[in-house]
This record gives sequence, C-alpha cells and structure tokens, in this order.
Amino acid sequence: MAEYLVFRLYGPMASWGEIAVGESRHSASQPSRSALLGLLGAALGVRREDDDAQARLNAGYRFGIKLHATGHPLRDYHTVQAGPQLKKLTYRTRRQELALPTREQLGTLLSAREYRCDAFATVAVGTTPEAPWSLGRLTEALRYPAFPLYLGRKSCPLSAPLAPRVAEFDSLKSALDAFDASPFPELDKDATRASNIAQRWLKLGSGQARYYWDEAWGVEALAPDSPATMSLTRHDTPTSRRRWQFSPRQEFMRLEDAS
Repeated sequence: MAEYLVFRLYGPMASWGEIAVGESRHSASQPSRSALLGLLGAALGVRREDDDAQARLNAGYRFGIKLHATGHPLRDYHTVQAGPQLKKLTYRTRRQELALPTREQLGTLLSAREYRCDAFATVAVGTTPEAPWSLGRLTEALRYPAFPLYLGRKSCPLSAPLAPRVAEFDSLKSALDAFDASPFPELDKDATRASNIAQRWLKLGSGQARYYWDEAWGVEALAPDSPATMSLTRHDTPTSRRRWQFSPRQEFMRLEDAS
C-alpha cells in the first residue's frame, strides 16, 4: 500500500505544451509534468521567480495520469503586431512597443496554438524523500489555491472542481482508477444529475484508457500485472521557470480497454 494524492482535471479547453517549432505551439493529449508542477505551485503560492522553491517542487513529486478522454483538437490562428527590434532599446510594455515605431515599421507575427477540448484526466501524485510539502498540504492548497488554476494556459480555466483527496492504494493503477465509479463525487446526493454527467464522461471517452507515469517509478510501477507497453520522450521537466527552459525525460505508457 502507498499513499497518493488523487484529483481530476476537466475543462472545455486545455493546452499541454510540446516543443515549440517556429510559429506553431503544439499540445500533447496528456498533461505535461511542467503543467502539473505549475498547478501545484500556483495552488501553494510559489512564484515563478522563486528558483529554490521551484527546484524543490520539481524534486519532490512524481505523477501518474489516466487519460479517460483525449478530447477534440482545436487549432487557434493568431496574427500579432510587433515593433522592430532596435539596438539598445528594450520595450518595457506592449503599449510602448506599438507606440514608439512609426506605422510603417510595425510588422506582423503569425502563430498557431493547439488546444484539446473536453479532455478528462485523473492525476495521482506521489512523493519522493525530498518532498517539501506533504500530500495533505497539497490537498488543502488545491481546495483553496493561492493563485488561479488553469489547464496549461491562462485561457484554459477548470470547469469542474479538482476534488482532491489523499488515500492509500495497493497500486498506482488503483489510485488512477479512483474516479471511475463516481467521476463527480460531489454530486452523489443528486443521483439524476450525477448520472447525466457520468454518461457525458463516458461518451467523451474513446473506449480505451491511457495510463502514463514517470520513468523514475519504474516500468512495472502501474500494477504488478500491467507493465508499460511503450516509452515516450517528453521535454517537459522545468530547469528554469524564469528562462522558460526544459529538459527531456522518459514517460511510460499503457493502453487498456476502458471497463
């Protein structure tokens, strides 16, 4: 038996950043490590420029994810005005950038951002010996966050409570299956409404469940009879939040038919 913090993630839009290629900002289907650390950090009130707290947060926790529904892809096209890059001049505000040059000097930047619509995921958090905050403290912070929480981007708010709870489970898989019977436990007293939402949950799914977990947990960490079926490389371990730098890691995945 091991203790895990379990919570769910759902919103009309989410964006789990992958490597940016040129003007394109791609999104993975499952939450990234950096996004989950950012979620915990925002809940705790850890600021981006606090390098020490960010490093302790990164070293202290491991994540497992069950993706119930991958969601539908959405591509958002942007055009943004931009001032010229002048030597010895640093724009302090967006207003200054657009006001200083003449109209003929303004250029246009093109970019595209990807999102996932109506994606569901359950997240399980485990601690390492270096964990700076207990799972109980994280649970309290997720219920009463210091800063607003969002799903990868500030334009992607949560549309359902996280419903965090700490409990002991016999495996990581059992922890990730915690919301299967009752995806919205706060509605259990309203059986009709809870049933309607559960049906929507199931319809959004693909009939298959995808499990992801950190390489540090081991290839057979999901459950004794559920080894990983593949390994993925993701560049989502933050090395500097201020400079927006990330390092690669390995992530294990297992695909199963949804029960």
